[in-house]
Amino acid sequence: MMLAVEDLAAGYGQSRVLSGIGFSIGAGEVVTLLGRNGMGKTTTVRAIMGLLPAAGGTLLGGRIGFGGAELAGQPPHRIARYGIGLVPEGRQVFPTLTVEENLMATARGAARWTLPAVYALFPRLRERRGNMGAQLSGGEQQMLAIGRALMTNPRLLILDEATEGLAPLIRAEIWAVLARLRADGLSILLIDKNLAAVMRLADRHVVIEKGRVAWTGSTEALAAAPELRETYLHL
Repeated sequence: MMLAVEDLAAGYGQSRVLSGIGFSIGAGEVVTLLGRNGMGKTTTVRAIMGLLPAAGGTLLGGRIGFGGAELAGQPPHRIARYGIGLVPEGRQVFPTLTVEENLMATARGAARWTLPAVYALFPRLRERRGNMGAQLSGGEQQMLAIGRALMTNPRLLILDEATEGLAPLIRAEIWAVLARLRADGLSILLIDKNLAAVMRLADRHVVIEKGRVAWTGSTEALAAAPELRETYLHL
């Protein structure tokens, strides 16, 4: 397994958010974290990436294995170097850097993802390469956030709310890009509320309810369980 999360526990202050989260991702596999708001999906991502202290949280226990390395307790910059690229919730592009400067800020290694490769994936970024991050639309910022993560040449790409708040045409473009990345063999951990879209893209799904794994299984199994979708995923 590329990523193996076991018995993960985390919280904020006196509040425990995660209690025994466990799941895995294989090489070339697309896995989703599903669940209603506030169930612990973003906290799980923060724990994997070593970002809990910066967010005011604490990793309370568990194991996070990635390609033979133990990530729990390591700082975010070191975790990124193991080969995990993050597209965070809210995009978080550098507002006073140009598109090209944003991309080059995370460039690592002369491998698959270079400036020409990212511009080929997102032609709009090439057109806007001299614009500041703050001058981009929300959709363009999301393209930039994905391109910036790819410039680290990750083995695993994590996207937290991949298409939230985007116009339908931009959402469709993002889903098409993720399908291309999957076809390239990139492992992906995905959070998104568009259930129909993630079921078309992903191999397996992990449903989180109140900080615990309530269900895990294939797209086929999820499609065959309307009562599960109604219980855990519908508002």
